[in-house]
Amino acid sequence: MDSLDHLEEPQRGSIPEHGDWVVSEGRVGPRPAVENPLTYLIIWYHHNQTKPKNNRRPTQISIQRNRLAMAAPPARARADYDYLIKLLLIGDSGVGKSCLLLRFSDGSFTTSFITTIGIDFKIRTIELDGKRIKLQIWDTAGQERFRTITTAYYRGAMGILLVYDVTDESSFNNIRNWIRNIEQHASDNVNKILVGNKADMDESKRAVPTSKGQALADEYGIKFFETSAKTNLNVEEVFFSIGKDIKQRLADTDARAEPHTITINQSDQGAAGTSQATQKSACCG
Repeated sequence: MDSLDHLEEPQRGSIPEHGDWVVSEGRVGPRPAVENPLTYLIIWYHHNQTKPKNNRRPTQISIQRNRLAMAAPPARARADYDYLIKLLLIGDSGVGKSCLLLRFSDGSFTTSFITTIGIDFKIRTIELDGKRIKLQIWDTAGQERFRTITTAYYRGAMGILLVYDVTDESSFNNIRNWIRNIEQHASDNVNKILVGNKADMDESKRAVPTSKGQALADEYGIKFFETSAKTNLNVEEVFFSIGKDIKQRLADTDARAEPHTITINQSDQGAAGTSQATQKSACCG
């Protein structure tokens, strides 16, 4: 195996239910074929929490050579929630996907811009129509160099939020490319929603009018929201909206899957019993 010295230590992050770890994507050896995106998942464990943050180094590296895919366990699995829904945030780098996730999951906002490395996720449980919905929200890197690792997660997503920056027209124009990626890699019935972020910015800096975003959403037959992670504008609404739509889709699927019951009238059952008795007598007579 080739040396790992060329791999940079990624940003540290906290992932719920898994402790303190971070994930980055790297390749060792020949570049894999695009149609079979085998990658190396590099997991850096930070065991020594007593070291200063700037001196902290990983004490263990686990390398797995796998086709990366977001596993999809049953949507309803445990007593502490009725539905488990996996969402994916996609869009160009810098549009505010991580800020939206941080605002929704932790209720906080930061002005510091840190590029997402590979993929990360957070969890929040909400209540919709009397049901507890556990949202597992995956935040993807928008940079091209991470495209292989992020598209591998499309298949397991139940809902995808397409995010652009209302002050960056190129991020809006690229939404069509992201939708093509969804059509290529995601499930056919995945729910989609269009999100124009940074709506709090001064109108003089706006590059994409609200009407233009709505027109694109109408073209694809999906819902549209303008949001601001900074001011919390429509952040709750966009996640609750797509969560409700997915819950309804899952409930409808369950209803269609319920077995049909056949009722046999007593008279029919009696007639059938008489007929069987007659046949038995004739057979044994």
